[in-house]
Parts: sequence; C-alpha cells; structure tokens
Amino acid sequence: MSTKIVTINLGAHEYDIYIGEGLLARARDVLPTDIEGANFFLITDENVREYAASLEMHLKAYNAADVHLLSLPAGESTKSFKYFQHVCEWLLDKKIARDSIVIAIGGGVIGDLAGYCAASALRGVSFVQVPTTVLSQVDNSVGGKTGINTRQGKNLVGAFYQPDVVIADIGVLKTLPNRELLAGYAEIVKYGLIGDLNFFEWLEENGKKVCSLEEDELVYAIEKSVRAKADVVIADEKEKGQRALLNLGHTFGHVLEAAAGYDGRLLHGEAVSIGMVMAFNLSYKMGLVQKEEVERVEEHLMSVGLPTRASAISPALRVSADSLIEMMHSDKKVKRGKINFILARRIGNAFVSDDVPLYLVKEVLIESLGETETKTLQQVLQDKWKSAFSSLS
Repeated sequence: MSTKIVTINLGAHEYDIYIGEGLLARARDVLPTDIEGANFFLITDENVREYAASLEMHLKAYNAADVHLLSLPAGESTKSFKYFQHVCEWLLDKKIARDSIVIAIGGGVIGDLAGYCAASALRGVSFVQVPTTVLSQVDNSVGGKTGINTRQGKNLVGAFYQPDVVIADIGVLKTLPNRELLAGYAEIVKYGLIGDLNFFEWLEENGKKVCSLEEDELVYAIEKSVRAKADVVIADEKEKGQRALLNLGHTFGHVLEAAAGYDGRLLHGEAVSIGMVMAFNLSYKMGLVQKEEVERVEEHLMSVGLPTRASAISPALRVSADSLIEMMHSDKKVKRGKINFILARRIGNAFVSDDVPLYLVKEVLIESLGETETKTLQQVLQDKWKSAFSSLS
C-alpha cells in the first residue's frame, strides 16, 4: 500500500504527516533534514525502546554527527515536572544546539513530554513525532499540543509547538496490547461523533476490522481521523473556538483519569470512551438528542470492547460526583468560572457550550458511577415543597 500524506498548513509553518507501513525503515526519505552531519536526540519509553534503537542505528548508518537516546519509564506518571526537568537537563548535558532535532518515539505521553521539552530547550528546537500507538497516531501527534500533568489536573502546563514532521508507521501497532489498541480506537470514533455521521456509520460496519489491524480499514480510519483533525487545527491552531470540539468526552474523561491517579487502571482512550457516552447522555438530559442516539453511541463502543460507564473502572473509583465537578473547575477549558462542555445535537453534529446546568452534570456522573439513587435539583426542590405543603395542611 502506498504511503498517505496529510499536510498541515499553518501559514508560517507547514508540515507533513506520513501514514503507512515500514516508514521507520525509510526514515531517510521522510525526515525533514539530511541525516548526514545532523545531531539527533531520541526520546522514548521502555515499552518501545526497540523501535528507537532501530531508528538510532538507521541514523548512524547514514552518518549522523551524533545520536543520543534516552529511555524513560512508561506510563502517564512520566508526564510530570520531574521528568520534564530530567529530559531538559539531559538535552543540555548532551550539548543540544539550535540546529539539533528532537525525535519523540512513543505514545501520547512521550510525544507530549518530548514536544514540551523541545519547545523549551534553547527556546525551541526542531521536533519530530514518531507515534507508536493508535491514539497518538490519530490524536496526540497531530496539532502541536504539548505538555505535562500536574496534581491539579491533566495537561495544565505546556505549549502549542508544532512538529516538523509526523511519521505514523502502522507496522509498529502490531505489537500493541489489545487494550491500548482499543483505547486509541475511542479517539477515532470521536471524529465521527463530532462532525461526520457517514464516518461513524462506516465505523459501525468496519470498527472491528480497524481494531483487528486489517490494513486497508486501519489506514483509512487513521487517514480520515488525521484529515479531520488537520482541518480543525488549520482553522483554530490555539484552541480559541472550533478546536475545542476535539475535546468531546474529555471534560468528563480527564477528571476520571485524575481521580484514578494515573495508576494504569484507566487509559486515556478508555476515559474518553466513558466521557463521550456521558457527553451524549448530558445532551439527552438537556433535550438536545434522542435517547436512541445515546444508546447507539454506547452500543458501538461496547461492541469493540471499550468501557462506557465509570462503574466499569476496576478497582472502583472512591470519588463522589460532587468532587468530580469540583475537579472540573480546575480544567484548562474553564473560562470565567464556567465549565465548557462539548454537547451534541445528533451524531455528527457537536458544539461547545458553557451554559450547562450542573445538577444535570451531577446526574450524569452519578449514573455513570453506578450510584443507585439519583435525584435532580428539581426533584429535590419538589420534595421539599411537598414536605412544606404537607406540614401546612
């Protein structure tokens, strides 16, 4: 199959996203610079170190001046101040220069962390993304969001910093655990839900083939997702408006991840899957979509094996709906004290709103967490009114 190329044109900065099989073995053809005489700084994690080592040998074979390789612990906890400092100091100790190239080889954690370090070292050096998970190939590596997590929440410190090229080699996905594959698939579904009903319908027919890594369907789904994100990023690079649609399910998902402590029991894509169902359920409670739409979204995600309720997280979260809402107020999507939610009018038609009754948000959270008794604020007030009326009669 031929390599697919998607171009991100941001005016002053344009770069290509390559999608195909065996691209790492042809890095010389897709890197944005001549390898000979260049200095490379490869950042990876323990799970995919073999791919980084292979790229290291490739670069040395074509006479790179210096190739340095740093392998970090795998997992969300690596996206932290601790490892941000560690990587920046490593780059400086190894004499990074303004014409050096940082290459991130890994999933979203490595891409976000290495990208932020590339944006910060010497106030910005060239940066290449080599995403090795489905999620990072269709989401994290595209669009220039970099950053780290803090105790206050996810991705609250970072920078918009575009790569010089993205190399999405689908061959590396074959060694992914099934759970990681499914987590990435949730982000693919997102693109259908926010703006492309036809793509969602295609996924209903072909989603299991995508998750089984059948090449034609996989490449089509990745390319379709990347083009959808590219269109949004080109229109709104710094997330001032339309780009916020890409956060469907993330307002809910991020607080679930934080509540889980980034301890591995809830992957980002799993949190997004649960969050998207909650977003559609919230839209239903606000009278925007039919119940059948909510059920359709949930049924598709369940059909490939993704979690759709917070009650499915194991070990169970020890957290209340109220505490989750409080955590939402620390999210970077809060503006002037109001939480932004991505809602839907129907599948394939999403929009941003900060006019959402929090008692409905609480209802949605309680139902997803599996608590047995759910009362809306309106019901509570009605009960108080009935009680007061009874005492007068």
